[in-house]
Amino acid sequence: MKRIHTESAPAAIGPYSQATTVGNMVFTSGQLPINPETKNIPETAADQCLQSLANVKSILEAEGLTLDNVMKATVFLSDLNDFVDVNKAYESVFKDCKGFPARTAVEVARLPMDVKVEIEVIAMKP
Repeated sequence: MKRIHTESAPAAIGPYSQATTVGNMVFTSGQLPINPETKNIPETAADQCLQSLANVKSILEAEGLTLDNVMKATVFLSDLNDFVDVNKAYESVFKDCKGFPARTAVEVARLPMDVKVEIEVIAMKP
């Protein structure tokens, strides 16, 4: 097992790694929509989705991977009424990939830092 850390994604806000690898699998922790440079959080759920996925992408790139390597994504929403907007943002990020990964989207009671979106992925190394 290897722990992954990159300065291109926000640091963990608790006692966990940004991601870990086991064999050829990469498991990211849930990525909050924090801009790693400014520490700002976008306002809309769609923009939070884009930032969370940008953070995921940075973590994968630290392992030499791309979004094409994502096999499964889990999207946590604080309000399922944001699903349509988040879905459009999510699609815009993955549309140029070889195919969309499997995905689960769920509403949760609350997310850290009161964000609207948190995303985690499982990726596979070739």
